[in-house]
Amino acid sequence: MARLAPLSGFPEWLPEGRVVEQSVLDTLRRVFELHGFAGIETRAVEPLDQLMRKGETSKEVYVLRRLQADDDDDLGLGLHFDLTVPFARYVLEHSGKLHFPFRRYQIQKVWRGERPQDGRFREFYQADIDVVGLGELAFHHEVEVAVVVAAGFAALAPLGVPPVRLLVNNRALAEGLYRGLGLDDVESVLRCIDKLAKIGPDATAALLTVEAGASAEQAAGCLELAGISASDGAVLRNEVRAVAERRGVAAEVYSEGLELLAQLVGAVNARVPGIARADLSIARGLDYYTGSVFETVLEGHEDLGSICSGGRYDALATDGSTTYPGVGLSFGVSRIVSRLLGAGLVSASRSVPSAVLVAVTDEDSRGASELVADALRARGVPSEVAPSAAKFGKQIRHADRRGIPFVWFPGAGEDGSDQVKDIRSGEQVAADAAVWSPPAADLWPRAVRAE
Repeated sequence: MARLAPLSGFPEWLPEGRVVEQSVLDTLRRVFELHGFAGIETRAVEPLDQLMRKGETSKEVYVLRRLQADDDDDLGLGLHFDLTVPFARYVLEHSGKLHFPFRRYQIQKVWRGERPQDGRFREFYQADIDVVGLGELAFHHEVEVAVVVAAGFAALAPLGVPPVRLLVNNRALAEGLYRGLGLDDVESVLRCIDKLAKIGPDATAALLTVEAGASAEQAAGCLELAGISASDGAVLRNEVRAVAERRGVAAEVYSEGLELLAQLVGAVNARVPGIARADLSIARGLDYYTGSVFETVLEGHEDLGSICSGGRYDALATDGSTTYPGVGLSFGVSRIVSRLLGAGLVSASRSVPSAVLVAVTDEDSRGASELVADALRARGVPSEVAPSAAKFGKQIRHADRRGIPFVWFPGAGEDGSDQVKDIRSGEQVAADAAVWSPPAADLWPRAVRAE
């Protein structure tokens, strides 16, 4: 049989990697629920006309079709490429049964047909939070979701996730500033500015001239504005006003957006000091978000790009008569896990759930060993029985290879008592399966920060 090659873009972790991934997922789930977000799960497929409402994603959707289909009925369905589109549909479909503002989290796999590269996959986990309102949604929810994201990363820090910076911008501010420079094709400007970090200022200026019709002076103004970054609201206001005045941009076209951004940065940093920073180079998503937009980067791993992004939609969903505005962020779980594993930032304490291997003296006494394992499991101690009645040294080596910390020897004491051995320290003590438990740190496998 020919050697099988991995399928690019579809990650498969070894058991140790899955422990890390599950630890990240469980941690985020706890944080979301601590903040009152209810969990939902939507179907994996959606109608193609819904999935492709965002035109730029049309080439990335995996179309669903049965291999033996004798008609084209299935061609109208595709796998969801994010969790926002299905959530918008979910809100419309169940609006009569939801209580608004509705706070939801959603952790599922999504599929996207983009070119695989470091941290980018075709099948991956996302973990989303959103708050959606009925007709209106208060500004404080934008602050709230940012604080939840900060809490999520703080909870992930013990697992080895580095500190993060939350970068924010505002659609109204960006649109006002670029229109104030005399550029009406704001979407084209944003697409060019989005490439600034990758291609540099000179190439971006040339791109603005070609794609957005900017003059050399207008391109220079765009780049100067995009260079503004501040973690203090007062500093942000002063810097924007100074550049705008120098470039001849009237205050009335951008003042509302500037004030919202300054308030957001101030409010988030008041709750989580130093995490939020206004960055006017953040452009991705501003073509469809209507208010704040967020991107999150790992300190020291900026090459990975944003690992958590989102923003505000003033029309997340609408049925023609009622509008449901929303704000939310999405954690790129698989992107985070791939960097944790690839950079050696974290490992698993062991690759199997078993904390105890119950030894087998001989095959005739296997039933006694099974009863010990059953008694331990009944009390929540994950256990397995040795696969064969080999010499005890061989059974200990079997446990060691699997990372199982304890080996149980039924009736091995001089008085006929059971004995349990910590194979790391060599310590062996008498034990009763009805009361003995391993230390809490050994009960289940866990993600461990690299030393």
